[in-house]
Amino acid sequence: MPALLDEVIELLKPTDGGIYLDGTLGYGGYSLAILSESSPTGVVYGFDLDKSAIEVATVRLSEFGDRFRPVHCGYHDAPEALSDLGISALDGIALDLGLSSTQIDDPDRGFSFRFEGPLDMRFDTESGLTLMEMLKKIRLSDLEKVLREYGEERFASRIAKAIIEASRKGTLKTTSDLADLTARVIPGRRGKIHPATRTFQGLRIMVNRELDNLKIALENLPRLLKAGARLCVVSYHSLEDRLVKIAFREMAKSSVKLRIVTPKPVRPTNEEARSNPRARSARLRALEAIA
Repeated sequence: MPALLDEVIELLKPTDGGIYLDGTLGYGGYSLAILSESSPTGVVYGFDLDKSAIEVATVRLSEFGDRFRPVHCGYHDAPEALSDLGISALDGIALDLGLSSTQIDDPDRGFSFRFEGPLDMRFDTESGLTLMEMLKKIRLSDLEKVLREYGEERFASRIAKAIIEASRKGTLKTTSDLADLTARVIPGRRGKIHPATRTFQGLRIMVNRELDNLKIALENLPRLLKAGARLCVVSYHSLEDRLVKIAFREMAKSSVKLRIVTPKPVRPTNEEARSNPRARSARLRALEAIA
């Protein structure tokens, strides 16, 4: 189940006849709830860069017929893609910025240090460079910046040097190689968090241009909201949440047509945090278009 699902649906308030965007479709958790609440004629456009996720979600949501409309596209390109489909305004938008457990648990995707897999990390496996390809081209200074800013890794410099050296030697080929290398480079004892956690986060963000795409989306998606419609964003780490917080604040200040619905981020209940460990770090913020 997606994080903060009940809270997102409560804020979106889906209604019959509404048109909604699930900008991070995944396996259709939000879309299923929105379609159910907007019965019998509400429509959901489900966007995702992961084609395999779209295929699974399409089967899962087949009972809704053409009320569910999947699109192989990133949420940052949604305004243009929706325009091509004849849609210029929406009754609500939901974005869940986290990885799905299925993506993480698939060794072939290369997202996790828990499994042996290729250095890929792409959401869209049909386009763009893999992590392995990027590491062969990246400059040391740029890699340091990625690990420091995107991974919030205090040992960014020594990890970057080790990665570049191993890549040049040809000894960096799998996720296990990367995880082991990072663990060797970071001093001290291993705590609750695996020493490669921040490195994997930073590299994944780089490969998929996650923060750049989020900035684009935050600038453009609010323009699609009808009066009374809301944009709900669920983030999982401070980099994303900070971008959402600042963007919402600036838009609300500069426009009388937008207001912040969540002065403070909505967090999961203790019960949800216990039953769904992935939701523990989730933060939900919402912005509303007003007349």
